Amino acid sequence: MTKIHPHCENLASQVNQVLELLQKNQEMRSHLDTYPVETSLRKAISPRFEIVFAGAFSAGKSMLINALLERELLYSAEGHATGIECYIEYAPLDKERVVMTFLSETEILQQIIAISQRVNINLQDVSITDSHIIDGIKQKCQEIIDKEGGVNKSELAKQANALLLLAEGFETNKDKIKPHDNATYSMEQFNFNNLTEAASYARRGKNSAVLKRLDYYCYHPLLEDGNVLVDLPGIDAPIEKDAKLSLDKIANPDTSLVICVLKPASAGDLTQKETELLETIKSNPAIRNRVFYVFNRIDETWYSGQLRQRLDNLINSDFSHTNRVYKTSGLLGFYGSQIKNTSEVNRFGLDSIFADSIKGIGGEEETPQFVSEFNNYCANSGKLTASNFRVSVNGYDTPNQNYVRILKEWGMPLIDKLIQDSGIIFFKEEITLYLTEEKRPELFKNLSDDLQPLCLNLKKEYQKQQRELYSQPQEIELMKQQELTRLNNKLQEIGNDFYSYLDEEVNRLINQENKQFNQDFQQLQSRFVNHLDELLDAFSVSETYSLAVKAHPRNQTAPLIAVLVEALYYISNSLEDVLIEELQYLVFNYVNDLVTAVRKQGFYLELTRLLNGDAGIYDELSALENKLYQALKAVATSECDRYVRETPQFYSEGTFSIYQFRETLKQTSQAYDASSMVEAEPAIRQLLKLDFEPKVNTTIRQVFRQTINQNIKTNLLPLAKQLADNILQQYDIARDNLQQTLEQEAKEKIAYNQQLMTEIKQDILVYNEAISGINNCLEAMKVFENKLPLINLLD
Repeated sequence: MTKIHPHCENLASQVNQVLELLQKNQEMRSHLDTYPVETSLRKAISPRFEIVFAGAFSAGKSMLINALLERELLYSAEGHATGIECYIEYAPLDKERVVMTFLSETEILQQIIAISQRVNINLQDVSITDSHIIDGIKQKCQEIIDKEGGVNKSELAKQANALLLLAEGFETNKDKIKPHDNATYSMEQFNFNNLTEAASYARRGKNSAVLKRLDYYCYHPLLEDGNVLVDLPGIDAPIEKDAKLSLDKIANPDTSLVICVLKPASAGDLTQKETELLETIKSNPAIRNRVFYVFNRIDETWYSGQLRQRLDNLINSDFSHTNRVYKTSGLLGFYGSQIKNTSEVNRFGLDSIFADSIKGIGGEEETPQFVSEFNNYCANSGKLTASNFRVSVNGYDTPNQNYVRILKEWGMPLIDKLIQDSGIIFFKEEITLYLTEEKRPELFKNLSDDLQPLCLNLKKEYQKQQRELYSQPQEIELMKQQELTRLNNKLQEIGNDFYSYLDEEVNRLINQENKQFNQDFQQLQSRFVNHLDELLDAFSVSETYSLAVKAHPRNQTAPLIAVLVEALYYISNSLEDVLIEELQYLVFNYVNDLVTAVRKQGFYLELTRLLNGDAGIYDELSALENKLYQALKAVATSECDRYVRETPQFYSEGTFSIYQFRETLKQTSQAYDASSMVEAEPAIRQLLKLDFEPKVNTTIRQVFRQTINQNIKTNLLPLAKQLADNILQQYDIARDNLQQTLEQEAKEKIAYNQQLMTEIKQDILVYNEAISGINNCLEAMKVFENKLPLINLLD
């Protein structure tokens, strides 16, 4: 359990006091990010410090944890990708325990199907509750293993063994496994007397295969101070959700440190998944630079100069930013430490540590992986060349015989040399040094570093506010004199602000950033275009023909041209009426919104306070409505008047309009009464549509918005300049008005300044008290640099 230093008991409230002061200042609140401080505070005071071991499956994460704790807690087998989440945290020696959570039947089935595909076992309509199916899977797996010559003879055999263990694990533990939920058990429910028995059960391959999560509570100095070791499935686990679980944990803010176990020592290069892992680590601000990079299986580079060179090049190019890079062999380091507790009596662990793994087919002993690697180390690694060990590996002896003979000849000094070369001792010393001596000071230094810019900004702001308030007159007469002196500047500032505001509003209009105006103009566009459609739909040739004949009393008939002329006049004038009506609505809304917005601005409110009026701003802006309307009405009249003329393209050869005109002319020329005209009504309507649609679209889509913008700009900005100049001319009125109210205002302002100064002093006292407490805590945690600044109270 993490013990909180007495000087740090109130750290959270002290930091929060500083953050609350920051929140009171709107400007600093908007541009200063407090998330890093909140994150580093949580890390500094959290009772848990989660250390996640992350890497690909078979990278050696579990073995590395076993080596650090010097006890075999976690299951580890080459080629077998376990999906277990494992959390290991501290408990007193007499309270060690483990909590086991099993996979559900659904999750086990998913894994069986995934591994079956990799070993080419075709499964259809699988029901794992059917013992015949489980027996069939076990039989096929054993056939693959036998065909390959043993569990460790090929990758296929290793995968088949993983599937075999999964099937056996379900069969053995099916009474503890639920169909859809994860069942959880304490070790007492299994009648285990101690952690060793429970770990032995969980570590067995078939049991490990069906476990989802293990929570170990065990005694080890490395786990003190809230340190929690977290072992997760590989980032490239065959079950997608297992792989996602690992990356999600890396991105989780609860993760404090990552031990990144990488495979380039045996593979030569980073895989895509390992690169993704490194990027995920970088993206989590809760981790910062708390990353230990472990290149495990370093022993494989002892036998390949090319592999060794590629690894060195990778470290020099991609990991030069850190000195936390380690080369280890978890297998040799861990089992080496275990062998130190064996003797010739149990054949140096063959009959104890490796008793289960040496059982082979037909009574022949299998060779444990450690024994193979030990013999290889003695014969081919070159690590013993400069030593006093003259070890021989005989080809006529079995690997196990060589192993026992060598240790009989050279004893535990050779094992000590092996452990030293494995890199585990150095890595363990480094991680122990960090967790016991460097971790706490670093966490508090991170908090100090994150607080520093916030505190400096607060100090700067409070000093500025104090200077500004002390520069203000403290007596009524001096305050009155200052206000009168500043009056001319105030009026000029108000005038400038007024003009700038209107100028900005015009720019927003032109750049189409005024949403309300845009909506009103879109309504105008829609109404104008729709009205054209309505006019064309309601167009009557009979009525138009009658008008054409009435215009010429001596005649009883009228040509197509006359009908078209009457239609052109009628439609043009009707469109003009609608356009003018919509313009009136558009201008009214724009000017009304503008006046309302201006009257809400600070400069306007200040002006009315100084003058008891607004220097004619409201009246002039309101009068602008009629001026704009008349100007735009004239433009609309001129624009629509041009609609009476056909477009030049209407009669162009090769166009559909001239073809339609000729066909219509032929149709209307068949008789001299109105009947031929009426019968040609659809064709005449189409002719008018062909002529009007391009003209209306040009007006409403291309020309008129720019025309409106230009009229508003040319009318509004000169008026704004005139009104701004007029504001400056109101000095005498403002002075006379101000003198009548100044004494009371001066009293109120002095009182307000005094109140503000009292509040600032109180905030500074709160700040200084909080910072003093934080600095005392930092000193107690041996962080002596970058003390947070205090703020001096000005006299």
